[in-house]
Amino acid sequence: MITPPSSEQELLCRAERIAGKTLGELANTYASQIPSNLLFEKGWVGQFCEKLLGASAGSLPEPDFPQLGIELKTIPIDSSGRPLESTYVSVVPMSATGETWETSVVFHKLSKVLWLPIMSEKPLSIEQRVVGMPIMWQPNPEQLELIRMDWEEALEKIMLGDHGALNAKFGEVLQVRPKAAHSRVLTEAVGPEGHTVKTLPRGFYLRPSFTQNILRQLTY
Repeated sequence: MITPPSSEQELLCRAERIAGKTLGELANTYASQIPSNLLFEKGWVGQFCEKLLGASAGSLPEPDFPQLGIELKTIPIDSSGRPLESTYVSVVPMSATGETWETSVVFHKLSKVLWLPIMSEKPLSIEQRVVGMPIMWQPNPEQLELIRMDWEEALEKIMLGDHGALNAKFGEVLQVRPKAAHSRVLTEAVGPEGHTVKTLPRGFYLRPSFTQNILRQLTY
């Protein structure tokens, strides 16, 4: 087991050491088995990179490197550096637990992020996907405000029981999408009349247009 990094610099050095290598090469080096199909193991790439870098949070609602306050986000990109999908952040609290923006999981996970681009264009097999150079990012005041506004609007919809408004069109930068293995998985939430109802679990995701701007700003 790889021990957690003791500093931000050590974490960056570890990430830089795996940059330029394929997932196949890294899997061979660290005796890890690559799944034949990511359809049923969508989180494998991120979990594998967490393992390589010594992340310790696991599935806890805190940054992947809690001692450093840094979250790791792998992001699949094409040959032009464009993100291929939205980036998962955290589960949406459908029961409206009374958390504030400053105490929210989204705030803590996005306060400081180590982005790890993964070249993942369709012709490439999982083994052929290449790890890119790591990018350390802290949201500037404008970016943080955009995320906060979307988060607060989502929580307001939840408290009002207006779950239907939390669709793919919601949010300028922070999107809300279903987060379940299938449509039969339900969670408790507050209904329009204040009663407990069952609804689909949802997750917060950063839109590709937002993450593309982050990568562009930090790369050039």
